[in-house]
Amino acid sequence: MPSIRLPINIDEALKGHTVEWERLEFKKGWNPEAVLHNLCAFANDFHNLGGGYIVIGIEEKDGQPILPPAGIPVNRIDKIQKDILSLGYKLQPSYHPIIAPYVIQDRHILILWAPGGQTRPYKAPVSLSKEAKEFAYYIRKASATVRANRNDEMELLSLTATVPFDDRIAHQASLDDLDLVLIRDFLREVGSKLYDDAKAMDFAQLCHQMHIVTGPGEMLKPLNVGLLFFNEDPALFFPQTQIDVVQFPDGPGGDVFTEKIFKGPLNRMVKEALAYINTILIEEVVIKQRGKPEAVRFYNYPYEALEEALVNAVYHRSYEIREPIEVRILPDGVTIASYPGPDRSVNIDELRTGHSVTRRYRNRRIGEFLKELNLTEGRGTGIPKILRAIQKNGSPMPVFETDDDRTYFVARFPIHPKAPQRITKEERAEPEKPRHQSQYQSQYQSDKQPLSTRICLYLTQTTDAPISDISEHLGQKRVSGQLKVVLKDLMTQGIIEYTMPEKPQSRLQRYRLTASGKEWLKGSWPD
Repeated sequence: MPSIRLPINIDEALKGHTVEWERLEFKKGWNPEAVLHNLCAFANDFHNLGGGYIVIGIEEKDGQPILPPAGIPVNRIDKIQKDILSLGYKLQPSYHPIIAPYVIQDRHILILWAPGGQTRPYKAPVSLSKEAKEFAYYIRKASATVRANRNDEMELLSLTATVPFDDRIAHQASLDDLDLVLIRDFLREVGSKLYDDAKAMDFAQLCHQMHIVTGPGEMLKPLNVGLLFFNEDPALFFPQTQIDVVQFPDGPGGDVFTEKIFKGPLNRMVKEALAYINTILIEEVVIKQRGKPEAVRFYNYPYEALEEALVNAVYHRSYEIREPIEVRILPDGVTIASYPGPDRSVNIDELRTGHSVTRRYRNRRIGEFLKELNLTEGRGTGIPKILRAIQKNGSPMPVFETDDDRTYFVARFPIHPKAPQRITKEERAEPEKPRHQSQYQSQYQSDKQPLSTRICLYLTQTTDAPISDISEHLGQKRVSGQLKVVLKDLMTQGIIEYTMPEKPQSRLQRYRLTASGKEWLKGSWPD
């Protein structure tokens, strides 16, 4: 069989650096029944972790690989690969992993890449003996493969034919929509040995080994994750795949704002947005102490916290919802909003303390690629990493918000209390030309204006209005999570208020401008 390479750095994966231990299964020797059950469990991908890897030829102890490998005799490698192919047909429905031979420390091993299947749930024979006819569902729990109990079976069956959006087939696209240059750049950056093979490899075969296409040879179709990372403009397929960085020097109700939009492949988009934020926002503050030789040093915002929050927004947002990720830079804080909110299995109170664990992940493949690029450490590490960076810098604790319907998620980062409240560093980067509300006096519905301004102007026409009317006036088909975020910001600023503040959840609740909001509009919009 021809040699196959995987789109990951094997040396780093075997150390658990880019692949979590729960997604790695080590086998000293060839045990077909155990491998079959592991394949079934990874194919079922019970928690949407992205499947896993079975490493044959490496022994483990306490979940850690023992190196150098035990290895597989060279004369058995081809036979084992054929046996693995046969095992795939024993699963119901059939399922076949990607098999890759490697040489590690002069020993031959086989790595089976078993992504989450497209047609779960899968079940496997309990035994490979000729007499056995019993089948069962197998799943992963922590780093073990176990037979599903009754409750697990019911939950697994509820996932029938449901595949995370990023791992679905993009029927509207073709193989030509994937960019070889972007694929090779990714492989080079992660240090995959597949990079060298990609130069002479057939493009369709390369995409197969990346597991970013599926289907018969005459009708290959990209997976959504392939378009999100390896197409120059994913927004053509998934509108609003972008990050908007908006600065409000005078707050969300101010009359000046600047905006910069980042698009492109997800990894490039997030890197460019982070570089921009680092350039225009992050400042080190040095305070000399009388009578002490050492000065106090801190940052207005810890970059590591903002970085982790933005990467997590890219990872966990829905690409079916046509709303961008929005970074709002205010005089006294930064907010990062994404849509929708966290899964309902996430306890918000536990999330705020960094102790929450989600049951199931929205984008299993996006997380896989981001981790391989070292843009995120792994599942469940985002909030704890943010809190560590905040505490190290001495900054105020962030606030994590969502609503009862989980339509949005906002991370709010207050500025360090001893840092000056400034927005841009003009000596280092010239901001985009500000827009003034007076430029749009006759076009108060223009999309070029901040959403907060358009809301306030509408409320001057109606006196007060329910959220549904505001949403309809803005041209939205439904009440968006973004609208809820902006309304909350305006209320915090005292620009708008409830008509029934004593009943915030009432279905009859309406919004109106406050006296402060009217004064602000009067000063900004002369007759």
